Amino acid sequence: MSTARRTVLLGAIFLFTSLAGAPPLRAAEASPEAFLKSIYDHYIGDAKKALGVPLDSDRKIRRYFTPALAALIIKDQREAAKRKEPPTLDGDPFVDAQEWEIAALDIAVSRAAADKALATVNFRNFDKPVTLRLELIQLKDAWKIGDIQWNDGTLRALLSGR
Repeated sequence: MSTARRTVLLGAIFLFTSLAGAPPLRAAEASPEAFLKSIYDHYIGDAKKALGVPLDSDRKIRRYFTPALAALIIKDQREAAKRKEPPTLDGDPFVDAQEWEIAALDIAVSRAAADKALATVNFRNFDKPVTLRLELIQLKDAWKIGDIQWNDGTLRALLSGR
């Protein structure tokens, strides 16, 4: 085998083994923009088909929120279930409403650091303008929401009683 062929073969083997050991980066989490699009795509379109993102399991909650914020949401849901009452978070945090018909969605993201971003989400819900601000944090290879700011407060403040 020639030296050139051996070099190409060794290079190919090295490339394959280095890529094989790398953890896969999920497309939905490759960027904060893609992460938010993966959420808000569930809200756009025919109001009867736009089902949103149900936060009906601990796994789903942890999928979208940082560990600290997920723990607050889960605690709120469990305590409300024990009392047989609605939770403090009694609407959809992604649209700040219990019902929606979302149109004219616009997502703008600015990076605060390599692993932090701030997003502004603008849309019309039943023809009323809505603006939300989201704090995003990258943990390992996944973007998570650290907080959501609505017109009348934040998700973290609502759940922590501040």
